[in-house]
Amino acid sequence: MKIIIGSDHGAVALKEEVKMVLKEFSGVTVTDVGTFGTEAVDYPDIAEKVCGEIVSGNADRGIVLCGTGIGISMAANKIKGIRCAMCGDTYSARMSREHNDANVLALGGRVTGFGPAGEIVRAWMTTEFAGGRHARRVNKIMALENK
Repeated sequence: MKIIIGSDHGAVALKEEVKMVLKEFSGVTVTDVGTFGTEAVDYPDIAEKVCGEIVSGNADRGIVLCGTGIGISMAANKIKGIRCAMCGDTYSARMSREHNDANVLALGGRVTGFGPAGEIVRAWMTTEFAGGRHARRVNKIMALENK
């Protein structure tokens, strides 16, 4: 599985911790599209880089981070084909995959500690989409892009 990850300046430290957690998974490759320092960058630009790799087929899933996770998740969800879930707990992370087939996870570098973020990422990475009645709902979500 190919994971693309990116953050703005408000979440660089958490992004590095998340990358360490992703190393726990065999068969997972991670590409970091930045940013790599604390100089201010605009989170919509990072969301576009990460999500562009997913919709083009160059990555399977993505993780985006900003100060709260809110702005970058909003930006990500503007990109056709993206289902980004901003998660602050493991239950939401599991449900975002099981029920919503989220292909992007958003986290907040200023609101989520390293330990909880690691557990959220582990839950998100190990949960599969349940399909069934949930597939019908995901299809309806995706159809909203065309209205």
